[in-house]
Amino acid sequence: MTGKKIQKWRTLSSEYLIRRPWLTARRDCVRLPDGRINDEYYLLEYPDWVNVIAVTTEGLFVMIEQYRHGIDEVITELCAGVVEAGEETEAAARRELLEETGYSGGRWRLLNVICQNPSTCNNFTYCYLAEGVTLTSPQMLDATEDIAVRLMTEREIRNMLLNDGMKQALMATPLWHYLSTKE
Repeated sequence: MTGKKIQKWRTLSSEYLIRRPWLTARRDCVRLPDGRINDEYYLLEYPDWVNVIAVTTEGLFVMIEQYRHGIDEVITELCAGVVEAGEETEAAARRELLEETGYSGGRWRLLNVICQNPSTCNNFTYCYLAEGVTLTSPQMLDATEDIAVRLMTEREIRNMLLNDGMKQALMATPLWHYLSTKE
């Protein structure tokens, strides 16, 4: 490791290019520590997100399956969603799990906090582990959601991760974290 000290950039100005409910993009003019100016640094702003590794009292993983237009595929994922303004991250995770799957309860803990791309995005994803969840209600989906609940064994989860079956990096990361640190 060298003795070089990395410093923050200084934002000189910001301009919003688009502000929509699901897409906010801005262009910053920044001064780098060595004095150079980059007048076109683009950032995407998002609210914070949550995802949940939910494991039932029987030891099954509560996963969801849904279509993702960006890659034009139906994929298996963790339950996840947006943290609403003023909402605590664990409350958002509990709400999303209940709404998307009908599962609730159990013992909850924050597993890790990750970023999708800290170079160009400003938000965090709070990854929760909920162990001992049970089915307590029907799904309560938003108008644009079409989600199927899938219960999977740990072996199926591991095989999905090992065989390129988990496409969402923000969900593969906490699953690998969980599996690698599980007692």
